[in-house]
Amino acid sequence: VQLQASGGGVVQAGDSLTLPCAASGRTFSFSRYLMAWFRQAPGKEREFVACITWDSSSTFYEDSVKGRFTISRDNARSTVFLQMNMLKPEDTAVYYCASHRFYHSTSSMTNSRAFGSWGQGTQVTVLQ
Repeated sequence: VQLQASGGGVVQAGDSLTLPCAASGRTFSFSRYLMAWFRQAPGKEREFVACITWDSSSTFYEDSVKGRFTISRDNARSTVFLQMNMLKPEDTAVYYCASHRFYHSTSSMTNSRAFGSWGQGTQVTVLQ
């Protein structure tokens, strides 16, 4: 599977951005996998941001983004989205989308080791 994240950019604090991540691959059944977004700021480890189950029935967020970020997916277009509102300078990072290693699994869904495929990352910079 290939994951292509896009939509990053340089914005002011309080602005919004939406990051799409498109999945492709002839044998990859996007609609069967939990999808997630992680981020990595300079000098820090990669951290979990949000995830969504294969059928959109459940979502889960890291505490610092709750109420500001929304994860969604369009299985018909094999795309997962991260809508980011009220951005803060501390949201500055490279954002990565990822698919879980196992279909219909939520095991260790906030742990990057549970995800087998990753996008290339898209830079989000939030200025004061």
